[in-house]
Parts: sequence; C-alpha cells; structure tokens
Amino acid sequence: MKSTRQAPPGKDRGLRRGFAMLATLSIFALSAGACDKTNPPQPGEIRTVKFKSEGATLVGNLHYPANYRPGERYPAIIVTGSWTTVKEQMPALYAQKFAREKDLIALTFDFRNYGASEGEPRFYESPRLKIEDIQNAAAYLASVNAVDPKRVGGFAVCASAGYLLEAAAAAPERIQAIATAASWLHDAEAVKLFYGGEAGVQKRIAAARQAKAKYEASGEVEYIPTISASDESAAMYGPFDYYLNPERGAIAEWSADKFAVMSWEDWLSYDPMPSARRLQTPVLMIHSDGAVLPDYAKKYFAAIQSDHKKLHWISSGAQPPFEQFDFYDDPQKTQLSVDLAADWFAIHL
Repeated sequence: MKSTRQAPPGKDRGLRRGFAMLATLSIFALSAGACDKTNPPQPGEIRTVKFKSEGATLVGNLHYPANYRPGERYPAIIVTGSWTTVKEQMPALYAQKFAREKDLIALTFDFRNYGASEGEPRFYESPRLKIEDIQNAAAYLASVNAVDPKRVGGFAVCASAGYLLEAAAAAPERIQAIATAASWLHDAEAVKLFYGGEAGVQKRIAAARQAKAKYEASGEVEYIPTISASDESAAMYGPFDYYLNPERGAIAEWSADKFAVMSWEDWLSYDPMPSARRLQTPVLMIHSDGAVLPDYAKKYFAAIQSDHKKLHWISSGAQPPFEQFDFYDDPQKTQLSVDLAADWFAIHL
C-alpha cells in the first residue's frame, strides 16, 4: 500500500479539504452500502474495510453480531485502545465481545501512521490526528448499510478515551453515546508524574522539536523503543507484561521498537481535561483505584456537562497504575466493562 505523506509536524496543515472531503465520504458511504447489499455479511463475520481520514486511507475491521440478520439496522460503536496500539490488540478483544455477546456492530481500525493504515511519519503519536480519525471513523460507520446512522457510539480504553471524549465534544452529531474504561486523562502537571518531573518533560519536548526539525529538513524520522524493561529511553520503560508478552499485546502487528521521538511534544502538551466542559454526549466512565490517574478520572467526570453521565468505580485497593493493564485483556475486567458499556448503549443508542 502506498503511503500518503503528511505535512511535517509543526507546519500549518490548516487548509481543509472541505467539499473534496465530503465528496470522498459520500463515495465511501455509497460503496459501504453497496457492498452490504451485493455481498451481505454473515453472522459473526469480521470484515476488512477501508475509509478515508483527511486524505489517508485507514484500514479497519467490522465485527458483525453473531445473530446478524441481513436487512436489519443495528446500533454500532467504534472501539479504540491505548496509545501506540493497533486494532489487533485490546480493540479486537472488546469488539468481538460487543459483537458476539451484545448484538452491536463494532468497528476497530488502525489510526493514521499505524498498522495497516496509511500516514507518515510512521509510529507518530498525535492526539490531534487521532481525534480527527475517530470523527471520520464515526462518519464512515454511519454510512454502513447495516448500521442505524442515528445510533453510533464509541468505546475507548486508556489514552484513546481522551481522544474519543474530545472527538464527541467537537462533533456530537457523529457520536451519540460513549463508554470508557481505564481512561488515561492527563494535564501538564500529571505528565510530570510519569516522565521525570518538569526536567524530564522538557527534555523530551526539546528532543521532539529537534526530531521534527530533522524530519522537516530531510524526511528522516528518529525512533526510540516503544517498550523496554531495560532501556530508560523507551516510551514505556518498565516491566509492563502486556506489551512484553507475545501471548498478550506483543503481537506481530504492533511495533515494540519504534516510537517516533517527535511524538513527545504532541503527547506531553496534550490536555483533554477542558473538553469535559464542552461535552454534552451521554458518557459512562469505568475506572478503578489501581488504574492510571484515578483522581484525574474523577476530576474529568465531575466537569462533564452532559445530563446523562455515570461513573462506575471499582474499589480494589490496588496501587496505580498496574491494574490499568487488567482492562486490556483480563477476563473479569474486560467482561465487566463490556457488560456495563452494553447496558449504557442499550439506553443511550
């Protein structure tokens, strides 16, 4: 697949595609509906799909309900995971459960710059780009023939919870209900807790700016490991088994050794907290004592303006953040999250 090179980070990408983008979405809407009609999905099928996001082709999987009946329209949700992840990791686990057990159509996809999707530079974690991708994924999902376009929601784990919440706050007409599990929601003070205080944060931001300058000048991308238990320069440094274990998240589709250094500025300066005050969408948040930044999850929830919001708190007594990874693939935590979210979607989708 030929990649679509993005404008270098830090430069103004400002001119939007406007009518051209609407035309592209219309084409994809027609093709999605036509595909459903000429080649109807089978019950329980997982179908590979493609759609556009700001000019780049994204690749996803549509998970159909186990008792899918052609001709009927179903509520549908986007399912997204933690930062740096691909659709085959925790999104696939959750999407399969929602489709097989809860009669929801579920869309997983690779964000720009990751997995099977287009986008340059590769392995560049940009909250802004991912928020756009979620909005475009919702527009695509509404175009699928089997989906009720007025019943499209989203379920997000960890970092993508912030992206989903921001996407809904900015485009509430596209996402009608939200559920999150173990949300990673930080601000300028919270990032200091994980990245060596003010000095550590500023060191990484400076490295990101240098990496962006090199990319703009030469097209060369600087990388560090995504995960390591021994290399302190890694994006995630520590004994985080989910990302180190091939039986869990260390799968072939994901990169353990490539995190674009230029990502640091985007990630560390990202602050989803103000979006709570703009959010009118029904929101369920699932969190626990031992998940990441529990006080920030509570703070965000308190600021949500929606008349329909619920916080399900798990009082485990565990110390954060290691219980975070239980929400990625632990049978009890994931099943609880699916059950709670499905009940929420049954009311609000």
